[in-house]
Amino acid sequence: MDLETGVYPKYAKKDSWKTVLTLAFQSLGVVYGDLSTSPLYVYRNTFAEEDIEHSKTNEEIYGVLSFIFWTLTIVPLLKYVFIVLKADDNGEGGTFALYSLLCRHARVGWLPNVQAADEELAEYKKETIILPPKKSFASKLKSTLESHKVLQTLLLILALIGTCMVIGDGILTPAISVFSAVSGLEFTMSKQHHKYVEVPAACIILIGLFALQHYGTHRVGFLFAPIVTTWLLCISAIGLYNIIHWNPHVYQALSPYHMFLFLKKTRRGGWMSLGGILLCITGSEAMFADLGHFSQSSIQIAFSFMVYPSLVLAYMGQAAYLSQHHSIPNDYRIGFYISVPEKLRWPVLVIAILAAVVGSQAIITGTFSIIKQCSALNCFPRVKIVHTSSKIHGQIYIPEINWILMLLCLAVTIGFRDTKRLGNASGLAVITVMLVTTCLMSLVIVICWHQSVVLAICFVVFFGSIEAMYFSASLIKFLEGAWVPIVLAVVFMVIMYVWHYGTLKKYEFDFQNKVSMNWLLSVGSSLGIVRVRGIGIVHTELVSGLPAMFSHFVTNLPAFHQVVVFLCIKSVPVPHVKPEERFLVGRIGAREYRLYRCVVRYGYRDVHKDDTEFEKDLVCSIAEFIRSQKVESSGCNANAEDDIWKENERMTVVGMCCTHRDGIQMQEDDDEELGETSEHREIMSPRRRNRIVRAPRKRVRFIVPESPKVEATAMEELQELMEAREAGVAYILGQAHTKAKQGSSMLRKLIINYGYELLRRNSRGPSYPLNLPHASTLEVGMLYHL
Repeated sequence: MDLETGVYPKYAKKDSWKTVLTLAFQSLGVVYGDLSTSPLYVYRNTFAEEDIEHSKTNEEIYGVLSFIFWTLTIVPLLKYVFIVLKADDNGEGGTFALYSLLCRHARVGWLPNVQAADEELAEYKKETIILPPKKSFASKLKSTLESHKVLQTLLLILALIGTCMVIGDGILTPAISVFSAVSGLEFTMSKQHHKYVEVPAACIILIGLFALQHYGTHRVGFLFAPIVTTWLLCISAIGLYNIIHWNPHVYQALSPYHMFLFLKKTRRGGWMSLGGILLCITGSEAMFADLGHFSQSSIQIAFSFMVYPSLVLAYMGQAAYLSQHHSIPNDYRIGFYISVPEKLRWPVLVIAILAAVVGSQAIITGTFSIIKQCSALNCFPRVKIVHTSSKIHGQIYIPEINWILMLLCLAVTIGFRDTKRLGNASGLAVITVMLVTTCLMSLVIVICWHQSVVLAICFVVFFGSIEAMYFSASLIKFLEGAWVPIVLAVVFMVIMYVWHYGTLKKYEFDFQNKVSMNWLLSVGSSLGIVRVRGIGIVHTELVSGLPAMFSHFVTNLPAFHQVVVFLCIKSVPVPHVKPEERFLVGRIGAREYRLYRCVVRYGYRDVHKDDTEFEKDLVCSIAEFIRSQKVESSGCNANAEDDIWKENERMTVVGMCCTHRDGIQMQEDDDEELGETSEHREIMSPRRRNRIVRAPRKRVRFIVPESPKVEATAMEELQELMEAREAGVAYILGQAHTKAKQGSSMLRKLIINYGYELLRRNSRGPSYPLNLPHASTLEVGMLYHL
């Protein structure tokens, strides 16, 4: 995979079985780390309730096992493996993938600077979007969503709730996984001593885990799958041993009848214990969220033939052991390690800790990934994103988020100090994400798949009722730990919504205050505007018109560069944008003005390039646009009366340098001799031809193909672009200062003046994919009345 050009592997159904099986094996370490470690704490959390006793009739044990078996079968296997995995967004999965899918089939998205050209992207799949019949329910639902802003807001909030709970899970999962794995130390020392060792040991492991995040996991990632595989084989072997040795008839507990007996006997206590049973499916959402890293068939095979049977055997083995051991000293020891043979406890403890670390690593990386998606879609403040691997897609590191996650993870570990309250918190976060997925999936079934509304209702009723039952059992434990994910979700929700609201209002201000080319021409003569050498790159969020910031700049400093590029870097609601579709280039005004607009499009999972490569691609895309334009269609209009606001219709799709091998190429070197080839001719600056270079410096040249011939006017324009590039590049950025406009409500003033302004001041700079050199950067202050 080429990380820099954004080329990602797409594994289709035609892949060989060897490829599919290899991916299935690799997915064990990335996707199933969290799910596979759930046997460590499910029984312990379930029997932590005072109303549930471990009686000699075994009705409680058998009932819990029956619930675990059918929950594993219905939610991960039936819902995710066979249904939800099919709702991929061009191979990508997760909450935002479902939301993106809905945004493309119905105009319900909140990305402000959308263009008709975005629908022509290859991954937009416009040709597969079939409009439903006008009188169908799908058409009516689509029209209702598109015509009501309130419903669109609710849909966005629903997606953000799921996202916030995933972030909360990124805090809670490492805590409960590592703490549960370390709890095996209780069998090597007295209870009075092990409680003083358990928490420090878990904290040391967690600190080490977060401290090593900046190195990335690509160096040790090859160990993940073998560790999880070893763990799954270990728990399945121990489970099989316990079944054969202690209770071979435990399989009878798989009957749904035992669930009825369990609830009949335990009543309210049994219903409350469902919050502990729920933990058996933690990590199931990763099968869908990590779909982009693997293929659908590989994830299905790994779960169906490895993970699912191993977990069933593990839970059956624990139940078999507990069914024959009713005199356990205290309910604190009703857990995984009590069922492990004494001679194997130390090796199993080591493997469990390693598996917990792998599972925690996966959820941390997943949290980084979803925050990156939110930031790309203007739903999260801009943060520094570091790509820790040039070969493995998705290996990113966000320093600010990493240390926040570490502090919060340590806080809940030290604050709770037991798996009961950690489990209550984790369970509520997990089930909330699943409920959000169920709701979004029902809309996908109707709007995107054009299936019957009855099918969508059946989907919601069947899976939603099961998840609602677990949700209610988790929510009732609000004071016993379940408040943590709610508080975290509220905090992140406020941050995300305030940032999204402020960003949207800021764009609306820019759009309403943009200026026309006629204004620039009319004011130019009075101000005596001059053109200086070089390329001026003006950053703007607009895809049409000139930003008010540029007019403010010209008014105060009546000069701008000989070549000006209005650059808009935006995200589109697709996972990836192909390199050959990266740039949209157009001309502003007449050819002789040398004003260009360049829209750079990225998908929400795309990797942004560094400064040098991006700058080269940007100049090359403009050069290729100039070469490909004909004189008669260049828009020569001295009076600039052509409708500037329709310039998007004249924009041309231009790929990156690597995609037009037969087009213009740009080279920078220090050599004095610049030889010509038989296939290409070079454009060099007239000034550089006649001067003697006394000091080494970068030289710029365009290599133009011999065929087709380039018109003289285009050749002159290319020479000027090359000369400007050689003179240097300056970046003109707008430094926003936001303030609520007069007459605004108190809530709006609070959001804009304090909330958004605080986030803006403490977030990263504009959405540039390049590290701007300070010496070449000019900031123009603007006051925004939002």
